[in-house]
Amino acid sequence: MPGLRSSDAALGAFRRALLAFYDDVARPLPWRDTRDPYAIWVSEVMAQQTRVETVVPYYLRWLERYPTVEALADAPLDDVLKSWEGLGYYSRARNLHRAAGVVAEDHGGALPDSFEGLRALPGVGEYTAGAIASIAFERAVPAVDGNVRRVYARLADEPRPGTAEVRDWAERVVDPARPGDFNQALMELGATVCTPRNPACGGCPVRAHCRALAAGTVEERPAPKKRARVRKELRAVGVFVRSADGKAPADAPVALLRRRPAEGLLAGLWEFPSVPLGLRAADRAVQAGVRELAADLGLTAVDGPGERLDPVPHQFSHLHVIYRPWMVAVEGDVGAGVGGTASDEPVRWTPLHDPGDLALPVAQQRIAALAVARRPSSRSFE
Repeated sequence: MPGLRSSDAALGAFRRALLAFYDDVARPLPWRDTRDPYAIWVSEVMAQQTRVETVVPYYLRWLERYPTVEALADAPLDDVLKSWEGLGYYSRARNLHRAAGVVAEDHGGALPDSFEGLRALPGVGEYTAGAIASIAFERAVPAVDGNVRRVYARLADEPRPGTAEVRDWAERVVDPARPGDFNQALMELGATVCTPRNPACGGCPVRAHCRALAAGTVEERPAPKKRARVRKELRAVGVFVRSADGKAPADAPVALLRRRPAEGLLAGLWEFPSVPLGLRAADRAVQAGVRELAADLGLTAVDGPGERLDPVPHQFSHLHVIYRPWMVAVEGDVGAGVGGTASDEPVRWTPLHDPGDLALPVAQQRIAALAVARRPSSRSFE
C-alpha cells in the first residue's frame, strides 16, 4: 500500500472503498453540513485532543456567540476563554482568537484558501491547514492526525512511522476529486473502526489492503510511544473570602482570584492564589503557606485560622497536581505592586458562587464548588 502510485488500480479501489464507507456511515456532525471555512476551522481546532461528543455543544454555542471571524476578532480575550471553559488546552482558544485578528485585519475576514496561506496564520499547524484547505476549499492536500497515523501504521505494518513518511503517503493517496471527504473518511476510519484498542477489522472497508491484518500484528501497530515521566506537585491554595461590603463573610461572600501569566500552562486563565509545597506537606504546612500568601497579598485573616477543604487532584499531560485548598475569611485589599496593577497578573474579587465572565480551569471550578458547599460563617473559623 505505501508504494502505490496514483495510476494504480489498487489505489483507485482503495479510494472508492474508503469514500463509499464515508458516504454510508459517517457520523452526522454539525460541521459536516457546512462549507463555511470559519466554521470548519473552529470545529477542527476544538476537536483536537477532545472527544467529538464533548465538542458538539461547544461548537454550536461558539458559532451562536461568534458567528464570523470578525465577531471573534472583536471579542475580548476573557470572553473567548470563558466560552472555551471546560474544553481544556486553552492555548487553542488564544491562538484562534489571535489568528482571527490577523484574518480580519489582513485578509478582510476571509480565510486564505491555500494550505500555505492557512499555515501562515498564528497557531495553525500542518494538520489544521490541511483539513481546512481540503474540506472548505477542495485542495488536494493531506490532513494527518493521530487517527490517520494509526491507519497508515496498520496498512503498512509499520511500528513507528515517521511524520514525513505518513504525510508523503497521505499526499499520494488523497482523492483529487473529493479531497475533503477523503481526508475526513481516513479520520473517520481511525476514530470508529481502526481504533487504538479492539479495532473492528471485520468491518473495515480497506482490510484487503492492510498488511498488519495479514501479518496478525494489528494490535501492535503502531508501537506505543514511550511515555514521558509525569512530574508531581502539591500546591497550597488560598480561598480568601470576604463579604461584598468588605466585612466578615456573609451569605454571599466574594473570593479573590488571580489571573495566570500570559505565557505557559493555563495562560491567561483565573485561579485561586496558590504556592507549591513539598509532596508530603502536612496540614500545618498548607495552612502556613496560605498564611504567607495572604500576607504577600496584603490580607489579614479574621475569625480564626480558616477551614481545610478536600484535596483536588488534577492530571495535566505532563504534570499531576494535588491542590490543597484552605478557606480563610479575610479583610484588607490587595496592595499595589502585588499583582493588582500588573497587566499580566491582575486580581479580582468576584462572587464565590458565580465567577461571571472569568474563565476558570476545571480544577479551580472544583475548588470553588467545594468552597460554596462549605460557605464560611463565623462558626467556621472558631
